[in-house]
Formats: sequence, C-alpha cells, structure tokens
Amino acid sequence: MNKGRPAIDFRALDLNLLRVFDTVMAEGSLTRAAAVLAITQPAASQAVKRLHDALGDVLFVRTASGMRPSARARALWPQVRAALASLQRTLAPDTFDPGADPVSFRLAMADATAAMLAPALLQVIASSEARAQLRVLPLTTRQPSALLEQGEADLAVGHFPDLIAALLAQGDDALLRHRRLYDTRYVCVMRRGHPLARKRLTLDTYCAAHHLGVSFSGRPQGLVDRALAALGRQRQIVLTVNQFFTAGLVVTQSDLLTALPLSLLEATGMPGELLTRELPFDPGAVHVEMVWHLRRETDPAHRWLREAIHESTQTRR
Repeated sequence: MNKGRPAIDFRALDLNLLRVFDTVMAEGSLTRAAAVLAITQPAASQAVKRLHDALGDVLFVRTASGMRPSARARALWPQVRAALASLQRTLAPDTFDPGADPVSFRLAMADATAAMLAPALLQVIASSEARAQLRVLPLTTRQPSALLEQGEADLAVGHFPDLIAALLAQGDDALLRHRRLYDTRYVCVMRRGHPLARKRLTLDTYCAAHHLGVSFSGRPQGLVDRALAALGRQRQIVLTVNQFFTAGLVVTQSDLLTALPLSLLEATGMPGELLTRELPFDPGAVHVEMVWHLRRETDPAHRWLREAIHESTQTRR
C-alpha cells in the first residue's frame, strides 16, 4: 500500500491525459508534444497539470532544456506506452498510412551506423511520402535492452552478439525481437603509403605494428582483440577513440593501423585516402541487427518502420 498517495478513481480519469503524458515523455518538450498531438501548448500544459492532480504526483519538472520526468514518470511510462499501443492494435490493428498518418520514432544507434543508414532510409521515406519524424539517439553500449524495455527508444540498430545469443536461447519467451539486416567483416585499415602497404600482412607483422582502437562503448577490448587473445596474441594499441571519423583522420596522418567493419569504412569520411587489407586471422563475421520490444511487434506504424529500415540496408549491399 502506498502511504501518503491518494487513491486514484480510474473511472474518472480522462484517458486522453495518458496520450499527452506519453507524447511529452517521448518528445521531452511540451511544445513538440503539442505539435505532434495537434493541440495548443497551453492545452498540453493543462493536460499535464490535470494528470499531476489525478495521480497526486509531480510527473515533470520544467527546465531550460525541456520537461524533465520524475522517477514516478519514468516508472509509469513503459506501462502506459504498452497499454496505449495495445489499445491501438485492438481498435485499429491494420490502419497506418505513412503518407497520411504523422508518426515519430527514436532510433538508437552508433554515430557511424547512423551515418551509413540515414541517407538510404531518408530516400525510402521520401519515396513513400511518409509523414515520419526520426530522431537518432546515441548508442554507446552493446546492450540496448534497457533503452527498449523502458520505452526510451523504439528500435536499436547495431552489432549485439551477446544480446542476440540470449534472445535465441529464450526463444518465444524473449521480450525483445530482432531481425538481421546485413553481415560485414573487419578489415585492417592503413594510410596509403604506409610501410606495410606493399608487404604481405602476417600475424607477426600485424601484432608488431602500432594500432589505433575504436570503441564507442568504451570497452578496452573488442571483437578483434578477443580473436587475437584466443590465438595467444595481442596488438599494441597506443590510442583508442570512439568515432570512426576520428579513427580515419588519425590513421591517414600516422603509421597506426586500425581495424574497422568494411561496411563502415565510408564513415571515416576519407575512404579514398585509406587502404584495406584482409586481417591475418579470422575475428568472425559482424552481424548487424535491429532490435525492438515485443509490445511494438504488431504496431502497424512500427512494422512500417522496420520494413523501411530493412529496405534501406538492402540498397547499400
């Protein structure tokens, strides 16, 4: 029993207030939420106040950067969003017209992935004349589960080997769903004119060289390092950065080697100044997947988004 919190008369609760709450949480701004809902900003503000009064709790605090949700709001949001999505599926399971129905999505992905995916995705959206607004959230982890479960992102794109293995083990009981978009592989990247550019790249010469590491998650070791460790070897990393653009800039101006997924070489911004060589060992394939929560599985707008993303990745193959 919650002491000090008034009982809520659900029969008297205006369910429209929950739609306003969900949209303010998603947009982080009363002004943007009002625009999405096609109501005035004062109307949105009044709806939030009414919900505050009904629940006996402050859900948002106005700050210079927008509406900051309280702990109570963050706890409520996943359940409210799931309930609204379920109601929508029940009342209008197959009604979504991308050219007529405005919709907004938050996509979690690393900067390099976004740089490669966004242009093709925008072409798909433009070709269907969709009224979609996309917001890319920075992804600095190989475990996007919390973002999806808490409703902070609608979909995540990236290489999530541990998560996918866990989902496959859980089978139909998994709360997250996934779909593979494409496979790529790591290659050795160096500047044109590098001393090793004209030599055969062996495991010994690779390990003896100085390297630049790329880790957007902040991990000291990645897929390449684990593959080397399995062989009883390691590379000499003298600098680690968190963006492929920075990696490309440094490699073009030094004798450092780096290892990048081949599909993301363009994310360095200077593929013409770089050479690629096959690695002298096999770190395994890189499977790029999109992952979403089960509650969005049958949402027609979300299904459209997933198909648009899949189509956009196929045009790059």
